[in-house]
Amino acid sequence: MLKLADNYSDKPPGELPMLFTRILQNTILDHFRRTKTRAQYTTNFSDLAGSNADEDFDPLEILEAEDGAIGRDQPLAALEQVQSMAAIEEALTKLPARQRQAFLLRYWEDHDTAETAQIMGCSEGSVKTHCSRAVQALQGLLRQKGIAL
Repeated sequence: MLKLADNYSDKPPGELPMLFTRILQNTILDHFRRTKTRAQYTTNFSDLAGSNADEDFDPLEILEAEDGAIGRDQPLAALEQVQSMAAIEEALTKLPARQRQAFLLRYWEDHDTAETAQIMGCSEGSVKTHCSRAVQALQGLLRQKGIAL
């Protein structure tokens, strides 16, 4: 109501109900967008507990267990994973720009072919071609380093 009074006080009284409805709809939509965005980047501790949580529940124990799945118990596997990721990142820098862009959009950011084509401003066939060539080039570069995925 305050937005209506502040921004549209000069409008004729017949337009005010429509303006109020639009302001209300936009405010509700903004609220749900903010809620969705916040939910992507935050985790409630109560969500970690599950349905059988007791009073002695410590969320840090669960987080440590999840983080330590490959690190603490298997240091060799953690080292190999870090080295593999470094090799993949290095190989990505050697790809042509369009192949790198298509590969990252499709496989890293998990866009489908149509979304990737729209973002890149090309056809879906071009996206498929760039992705295929990127995968072949990455496979060759990683094989040279002794990494088989």
